[in-house]
Amino acid sequence: MRSILVMNAKGGSGKTTISINLASYYAIEGQQVALVDYDPQYCSLDWLDARPEGRPKITGIEGLQKAARVPRSTDVVILDAPAATHGRQVTELLRRAQTCIIPVIPTTIDLNAAARFIDEVTELGRVLDRKVRVATVANRVRENSPGHFEIEEFLETTKLPNGRKLPFVACLRNSINYSHAADRGLGIWEIAPSKVTHDLEMWAPLTAWLDSKLSLPQ
Repeated sequence: MRSILVMNAKGGSGKTTISINLASYYAIEGQQVALVDYDPQYCSLDWLDARPEGRPKITGIEGLQKAARVPRSTDVVILDAPAATHGRQVTELLRRAQTCIIPVIPTTIDLNAAARFIDEVTELGRVLDRKVRVATVANRVRENSPGHFEIEEFLETTKLPNGRKLPFVACLRNSINYSHAADRGLGIWEIAPSKVTHDLEMWAPLTAWLDSKLSLPQ
């Protein structure tokens, strides 16, 4: 079973947006997908409630329920982590994942918070031993803005404690297409291609990395 965790302790980084679009991506690829929502507000599950009949099925799971179980038939599970995740909770979530995506948005406050969170995550033995692969994504970026270049430089130069580069795999723009799709229970792959061509181009490096061996534990 393929397991992908989307996590950042800072609220507002776009974890749910990335989680629901990853779930949509794998579902339309014909995979059996489960979306586990650990946020008490259950925004990912609200998105699933709005999903139209006839679209590829995605199984929603309330991650905070003690009896929560991912069906054995699942091919891909997406784990949508809550905000303010630190310490033991980070360790527990990483144990459930092969891959962890950390989305970061381009504000000074968010970059500072991301630096601290990345330090916390990358110092864990499970990450250093490559039992879970971690990568960053620049999210909600205004193209060619000063923040765009600042966040790319920040993420391009981020390293693990052992000196290895932390993969920075994609830069996703700030696009109204995400909210238009989400309001209808859809991912951006499921709305008119002519409207989302550029967004899909920006997602391509992320999905390519996730579909490669580089994103899997050694």
